[in-house]
Amino acid sequence: MFSRRHLLRSAAAGGLYAGAAGLLPAWAQSNNGAHDMRKRPPALTGPTFDLTIGDTGVMIGGRHGHAVTVNGTLPAPLIRFREGEHVTLNVTNTLKEDSSIHWHGLLVPFHMDGVPGVSFPGIKPGETFKYEFAVPQNGTYWYHSHSGLQEQSGLYGPIIIDPAGADPVAYDREYVLVLSDWLFEHPHKVYAKLKKSNEVYNFQERTIGDFIRDAKEDGLGATIEDRAMWGRMRMSATDIADVTGAVYTYLINGHSTEDNWTALFDPGERIRLRIINAAAMTIFNFRIPGLPMTVVQSDGLHVQPVDTDEIQIGVAETYDVIVEPKRPRPFAIVAEAIDRFGQAVATLAPRPDMRAAAPLLRERPILTHKDMAMDHGSMNGDMQGMDHGAHQMGKQAHNHKLGVGVDMVAAAPTNRLDEPGLGLENVPHRALRYTQLKSLEPNPDSRPPEREIEIHLTGNMERFMWSFDGVKFSAVEKPITLYEGERVRFTLVNDTMMTHPIHLHGMFFDLITENSNHRPRKHTVNVKPGDKLSFDVSADHVGDWAFHCHLLFHMHAGMMQVVSVLPKGEGSPPKMAHEDHDMKKSLHDRDAHKHESH
Repeated sequence: MFSRRHLLRSAAAGGLYAGAAGLLPAWAQSNNGAHDMRKRPPALTGPTFDLTIGDTGVMIGGRHGHAVTVNGTLPAPLIRFREGEHVTLNVTNTLKEDSSIHWHGLLVPFHMDGVPGVSFPGIKPGETFKYEFAVPQNGTYWYHSHSGLQEQSGLYGPIIIDPAGADPVAYDREYVLVLSDWLFEHPHKVYAKLKKSNEVYNFQERTIGDFIRDAKEDGLGATIEDRAMWGRMRMSATDIADVTGAVYTYLINGHSTEDNWTALFDPGERIRLRIINAAAMTIFNFRIPGLPMTVVQSDGLHVQPVDTDEIQIGVAETYDVIVEPKRPRPFAIVAEAIDRFGQAVATLAPRPDMRAAAPLLRERPILTHKDMAMDHGSMNGDMQGMDHGAHQMGKQAHNHKLGVGVDMVAAAPTNRLDEPGLGLENVPHRALRYTQLKSLEPNPDSRPPEREIEIHLTGNMERFMWSFDGVKFSAVEKPITLYEGERVRFTLVNDTMMTHPIHLHGMFFDLITENSNHRPRKHTVNVKPGDKLSFDVSADHVGDWAFHCHLLFHMHAGMMQVVSVLPKGEGSPPKMAHEDHDMKKSLHDRDAHKHESH
């Protein structure tokens, strides 16, 4: 009788387990002469595509695992459209459970958006669903499952949409870089552990050595009070990422650091890197030490070129950058987890036999009072003294559900769009800030908003409970309703001490970074701890659209809602006292004040 270990060994020897090279699609192969992408990486092209979702055994870093794949590859095949095409994608589900594919960032009809229970029923085992839609845009996007935790198991892949006309970005060569986090443990087991103890994977807690160092720098009394405050709140200053490098293997194009994925260049070339954060739970700090980057696109839309050295990329965000290596030496492509407990490193080199040295992991970031958004005049490290009613003395109002699912609220949140992200505040080089992004073309809708909707990002970190306005998705009684043609301002208040990448399906939004008509248009935004930011949405896409945190386990726990855009004739926006000319003028004045302060 064979043991399970014997069976696995036999399967691997017989080729039933796909090795790293055999499982990778052509676009993700490391450059070794046989795969030297001079202009465009290999891709599936249309107008008709056949995609099969299935189970596949994988080997990553010498270890066996199980993946949910598309056409038997991890990551999934690169799909390439052209702007203006009408495409058909036949997706067959061979799993023993329901599945789906969501076309992240694509402006498709809502019943083609691929979110089970919101826009369609899902794809049953053994069935094929036909996605059909026109492609009204261009840029870098991606696709992934929206069923259960399948995305964590490997169901994700890149999309490139070439412009119908001339591309405003000039380049000699391009590479797609899909960043991801891989689990050898079943994702539902990991989720169950988080529900039992949210810090189960946090192995970077502060030590007695940290206490002694802080006491020398800040004084013994201040250090004792700091530790006591964190204790009263039952929180950790190092709770940056829920799932960490303790169990994650970080990948670039399906390769771990040991695999040394390599991209080739000729000195002097303009190389376009299409960077996609397809991770389930990891916000990455992306950099190429010694090689400046010029950002030319964010979330698939062109921006005015901006030079930088590092970008904090939220889960589901995409950035296109241009790099121009002048010297014939290898450069390290580094995707470091936000908590700096792990990283994936690849190589950009003039020859395939070169390997860049992986940089050391940097010191972990520490949460501060600013991340708590505390009002020191009324807060004592907990929720005592908080005004939960209307604004008083400039304090943040909290007219939302409280209770066991909300372990803290932000007394004095601040707009943090002009900050590069947690841990990048004091790096010795340039780090991108949202305020630096300006759309290449004027925003298509320059109308002032007609009304404002304030949404609080809430949770209980200790119990791993996540929600909007204190209500998890399974308990939501009605959607967020918009009306076709109206212009609405969303204001997000992060009452938690974690960074949340918030994604809106079906529509782009204009991030309020300045008082101009070149605000960055995005589909996903990182909302920092204690952050309060706003974006404007034109309700021009009728249908029901998912709105959620893109940290997969946060969405799974309940941080999700539905934005329902009703067609003209089906009701009208509520007439509220503050939704008149005075309200519009107030918002305009507030934007102008922010612009002046920057």
